[in-house]
Amino acid sequence: MKPLIIALRIRITPRGGRINVVEMEDQLIFTNLGGFIPGSVEKVVMENAPEEHYRNKFLATAMFNLKMVDTAGGGIRKMFNYQRERFFPMPEYDLSEGKVKVTVIGKVLDLDFTRVLARNPKLSLEQIIALDKVQKRKKLTDGEIKNLKDFGLIEGRKPNYIISAKTAASLSNNELKAQYIKNRGLDDEHYKKLILEYLKKFGKSPRKNIETFLRDKLPDILTETQKKNKVTNLLSSLRISGKIQNSGYSEWSIV
Repeated sequence: MKPLIIALRIRITPRGGRINVVEMEDQLIFTNLGGFIPGSVEKVVMENAPEEHYRNKFLATAMFNLKMVDTAGGGIRKMFNYQRERFFPMPEYDLSEGKVKVTVIGKVLDLDFTRVLARNPKLSLEQIIALDKVQKRKKLTDGEIKNLKDFGLIEGRKPNYIISAKTAASLSNNELKAQYIKNRGLDDEHYKKLILEYLKKFGKSPRKNIETFLRDKLPDILTETQKKNKVTNLLSSLRISGKIQNSGYSEWSIV
């Protein structure tokens, strides 16, 4: 699985419980003793608002300023969107037994669910969470059923709903793979190879030209800042491995 920013958002208990991480081949499970501060995962995801109360606000602010955490508030919604962009199942929160348990699955469970996400990028997160319940055979609320039926996303009779074949079948496997790669991107070795081929062809090149060359090849889900950081990491890795060098004024060339 690719690294994810995991948002537990817990209230540390006097029992001093530790955060446990279980890594499996296709999923990550995080658990920690304590209560879930906002009370409802759905509330946090739908409202997309930073938490108003922190157990230790000074510590939270310090960790954010030192870039030890990705975001100050909004991390839970961001994690849901990370899964959405990869066409993977939504994170699962279990708040029972006096602890917070988060399960993040890193594989496709239902190809129809994946097809619907790839074909409908404007689906709301609320609709996707409801569709995720369908693929996991979980109970839907009456409001969720009406919403999904109104958009033609599910079919069947209560409680045995399935994702609409008409909606899911309209995207071929080749189109699905292409969209998945566009969103997820390729591995770093592919981009490094592109940089080396570019420098071999054009000789010395300023960084800004390399950025321009890679911009439309990097994943669509990355912001401009994230793309710049990605290029920085790729160039640094190639330099450390002795394949390229920086000759000043941020000009790069093959060693």
